[in-house]
Amino acid sequence: MDKVLLAVASTLEAVTGLALLIAPTTIKLLGTDVSGPALAITRVAGFGLLLFGIACWPRVEATMPRLLAMLIYNVLTIVCLGYLRLSSESVGVLLLPAIAVHAVLAILFVGAWLKHRTT
Repeated sequence: MDKVLLAVASTLEAVTGLALLIAPTTIKLLGTDVSGPALAITRVAGFGLLLFGIACWPRVEATMPRLLAMLIYNVLTIVCLGYLRLSSESVGVLLLPAIAVHAVLAILFVGAWLKHRTT
């Protein structure tokens, strides 16, 4: 089950990274306008997400470092997107669903981490 969870999360992050590389202005769906130097930063973030997805892809099994990396990433993403939601009047259509997806993934990764910790 951990391998499936890690595969789904890795795929989501890699696809998001590709989307940011190909069309960085899609971040506007989160409620933030991207122009000028922010386009370059968005593309760099896209590289990071793409490579993070590739690095965490479970080749043989879901190892503890990969599970923990995804857990930390999802928790920090919830904090970042939650802050954006609370501090900005401009909220895009995908901001709340993105927070919800990362929250569900974080909960599932906490369960996987606790399971591995006890074994």
